[in-house]
Amino acid sequence: MFTGIVKDVGMVKGVTPRNGGLRLRVLYTNIGEFGGLSVDESVSINGVCQTVIALGENWFEVDSVEETLSKTTFGSMRNGSRVNLERAVRPMDRLGGHFVLGHVDCAGSVHEIKELGTSREIWISFPETFNPYIVPAGSITIDGVSLTVAKLDTQRFAVAVIPYTVAHTTLHLLRAGSRVNLEFDILGKYVARQLASRQSPELPVSTINESWLREHGF
Repeated sequence: MFTGIVKDVGMVKGVTPRNGGLRLRVLYTNIGEFGGLSVDESVSINGVCQTVIALGENWFEVDSVEETLSKTTFGSMRNGSRVNLERAVRPMDRLGGHFVLGHVDCAGSVHEIKELGTSREIWISFPETFNPYIVPAGSITIDGVSLTVAKLDTQRFAVAVIPYTVAHTTLHLLRAGSRVNLEFDILGKYVARQLASRQSPELPVSTINESWLREHGF
């Protein structure tokens, strides 16, 4: 689990196709944060939870499978690609962002970027099927960055990003048409699932009611 608070901007320095997937080598610069990495540890790369399978001085490697490539922007990774990095959260850490699993729901597309007085407004379009999982002022993860939904339309939303976040993540590299990884708030997804289950006529209806409970001694 992660919080969406990016700790370093790394660089891809190795992209190797492997049986339909990819092996990625990622360089990092924040030794204090990533120097203690170990094999089998989870790392968020542009919002995608990956397992470290090898490491060395200032680098680590992960294997991305077909499922990951189909749902994320990893298929477009190249040598030199810049990526947001975060290690898994520890129980004693401050939760500065929100609960992020690193399980990307889909890739979105940057629709428009507006420079405002004190922030940058980024509009992102997304598949309409994910509408139930996003609300104004709710949390969303964009390329691993925890942000707040500022505005919402049917198939696009906007986030307002402060200059510090722009400068210390890959968000400053985004342009109209850029593809980004989106993870919608896990709490919203559970609520939407529960509501959909209640409305589904295919699900069995419980026979437990007040009369049943009385009859059985409750």
